[in-house]
Amino acid sequence: MKTLKPIAMGIASTLLFGNFVFASTVNQRERNQQRRIAHGVRDGELTRNEARKLEKEQAKIRRDEARAKADGDFTPKERARIQREQDRASRDIYRETHDNQTR
Repeated sequence: MKTLKPIAMGIASTLLFGNFVFASTVNQRERNQQRRIAHGVRDGELTRNEARKLEKEQAKIRRDEARAKADGDFTPKERARIQREQDRASRDIYRETHDNQTR
């Protein structure tokens, strides 16, 4: 019985810390993508419509992240879905900033 308590505490802290690390990674990627969009607008690489579309995509990711956080736990399936959405958004930002359209 005495050995189960430390093991359970270790597992619980690992799960909590894992969620914290994931949340900070998601937030850092979100900040980087926001910075890339702002940079594209400032440099004229993105049109207003392109920037608006990319911002809507970022807002959807934030909503999905909030929905995943609502129950206090990120399941592996939720993590994978959010990471896929961020990967897709990153590709979209790259494509829009390199498509030779200007203001």
